[in-house]
Amino acid sequence: MNDAYAPNEITEDLHVGETRAMFALKAAHSFAVSDARGDMLGGAEGMFRNDTRVLSHWILELGGIKPSLLSGTVSHDNVLFTADLTNEPLPPIGGKAAPAGVIHVQRTRLLWDNRLFEQIHLHNFDDSDLTVLVCLRFHADFRDIFEVRGMKRERRGDVLPPDIGKDQVRLAYRGLDDVMRRTVINFSATPTQLGPQRADFEIALPRMDGVSLYIEVGDEPMQPTRERYRSAAAAARATVRRRRHRGACLKSNARLFNNWLDRSRADIALLVADLPTGPYPYAGIPWFSTPFGRDGLITALQTLWVDPSLARGVLAYLASRQATETSAFRDSALGKIMHETRAGEMASLGEVPFGLYYGGVDSTPLFVMLAGAYAERTADLAFIDNLWPSLKAALGWIETTCDAHSHGFLAYARGAEGGLVNQGWKDSNDSVFHADGRIPEGPIALIEVQGYVYAALRSMAWLADRRGEGECAGRWRTRATSMRHAVEELFWDEEMAFYGIARDGADALCRVRTSNVGHLLYTGLPRKKRARQVIRQLRSAAFDGGWGVRTLAYEQARFNPMSYHDGSVWPHDVAMSAAGMAHYGERDDVVRLVGETFEAATHFGMRLPELFCGFPRRAGEPPVAYPVACMPQAWAAGSMFMLMQSCLGMDIDGRHGVVRVRRPRLPQGIDRLIVNGLEVGTARVNVGFERIGGRVVTFREGGAPDVRIRVDQ
Repeated sequence: MNDAYAPNEITEDLHVGETRAMFALKAAHSFAVSDARGDMLGGAEGMFRNDTRVLSHWILELGGIKPSLLSGTVSHDNVLFTADLTNEPLPPIGGKAAPAGVIHVQRTRLLWDNRLFEQIHLHNFDDSDLTVLVCLRFHADFRDIFEVRGMKRERRGDVLPPDIGKDQVRLAYRGLDDVMRRTVINFSATPTQLGPQRADFEIALPRMDGVSLYIEVGDEPMQPTRERYRSAAAAARATVRRRRHRGACLKSNARLFNNWLDRSRADIALLVADLPTGPYPYAGIPWFSTPFGRDGLITALQTLWVDPSLARGVLAYLASRQATETSAFRDSALGKIMHETRAGEMASLGEVPFGLYYGGVDSTPLFVMLAGAYAERTADLAFIDNLWPSLKAALGWIETTCDAHSHGFLAYARGAEGGLVNQGWKDSNDSVFHADGRIPEGPIALIEVQGYVYAALRSMAWLADRRGEGECAGRWRTRATSMRHAVEELFWDEEMAFYGIARDGADALCRVRTSNVGHLLYTGLPRKKRARQVIRQLRSAAFDGGWGVRTLAYEQARFNPMSYHDGSVWPHDVAMSAAGMAHYGERDDVVRLVGETFEAATHFGMRLPELFCGFPRRAGEPPVAYPVACMPQAWAAGSMFMLMQSCLGMDIDGRHGVVRVRRPRLPQGIDRLIVNGLEVGTARVNVGFERIGGRVVTFREGGAPDVRIRVDQ
């Protein structure tokens, strides 16, 4: 790397951001993360485009001093970041010195069309005119996102000398992949002084008046103006509004609960990218702002009942990326569904295998599961007909891989160094282990994955019946039954009265109690007696410390409430467990988990993070944040929808035009809830729930009269 233009004067701030509140914006293939002031200090912050950090430092100063923070926030629709700041005492510049707190600085920012738009407005509340030195310090390190996360590279490409114009700076980097990556910073006013790392402005502020400076950061030069800023803001808001209006809308009688509903919906709208194949939820910011197979599939399952268009987009995209060749480096095989895709330099060069990576054992059965659930929800069999070759190829990979296992289980072992060691949703290196803490040898057959295979086989049998392929349907149904028997025989441990997390390469059961079993409940595989034994333990203090189901029971080896997968709480995992409990009729336990998750959300600004620490709940204290959790995260936002479906007991049969409601419940403190605009076939209906005495009644609030609502109390 050419270090001639590395940031010298601002490196002292490089890692400050690790302990500060972060604020994220996203649009298209770009996202930006800053602190509450709006500063980017080069830690995890920055503006990223296509997995490359194109702006690593972006710092505002007044008179050489950072202004004092009043507040920092992101708008309710996730479009605008706003920081309100005020000045520290400032030295005189050709006139009067400014005392502290007389200049209000409002810094607003948005992303649109892969460009950062920023307005810095200064208002003088002093009793006399002032002149203020405004400084913006900046740098673009052009680091791949894997470098930002801590991976070291032996070589990098060349940072080119900056091109400094009258009111713009052009920064560029030629990667080892011979791709030129550019950052162009344009200012609406000509700086007093402009260099490769800073722009200075002497701004005259009349008494009781204000001045605005507009800036744009993109890969091409543009002239920033007030009109361009407003036009970009309007376009961004219109796009998000359209996304938020997809599907049904939930409204309750409780304002704070509605805030959680609205924030969850807004976060999914933020993370969704409108791809040629349809909408797709990118996994999370900052580390996973890209399509992931598992994350997209689970988010689509969570939201299917309110917005089936997301499931359709996920299925179409993943079918277009289905593996057509075998590669140990990419962990691909014919028919397998993608785990992750990346667009950065390291992926392009093959320094990491994640350009198009298939090292997820669960994405393929989840793909088939989602297709079956989508068909039942929408009756869109024409789409399933188009998808059928992909579904058969996916199931072909599942069956071939299961046939290679002595018990017919779907197991994994990474294909090459550099790939993921563990390939279920708990993919950290220490997330699968034996009761004594030993890490098992592969291939590993995870408990929840066998449940996914069971559900996938049943889905394919159901779809095949409707296509007139009875022979295939019978074979897949028989295989599903065999899988169920094998799981009950070989994963159940009588002493634990629980299912082990996995069977290892030596055919030994990993006798560890984990939340993975909640996913097994969701698939409906366990027999009722065993399911109820599992549910009793999931709701015990060993698993539930008061903020939801932990990933690992506290007395197990390797338990650590501060770990990534071995004792933390993941909202999507809680939601899957709750849906599993609902499947077996344990609706009251679902109500409790909804309450715990909602109360956790209130401590995180109504936005659930990817995960948080699994410490037991203490009176008057919030849940403990996990320091580097993604926030927002798609399946964390989607968890609210799955929790509410489990609570209300709702299922939609698009083929027969029926909304089925089984033993509905409302969360504590909620007495009335309306589901508006629920799509059933080609019609829409509004379904209401109200607490009357000791029961929850269901009623039609309006909509198409030919949609039937069947209630089982």
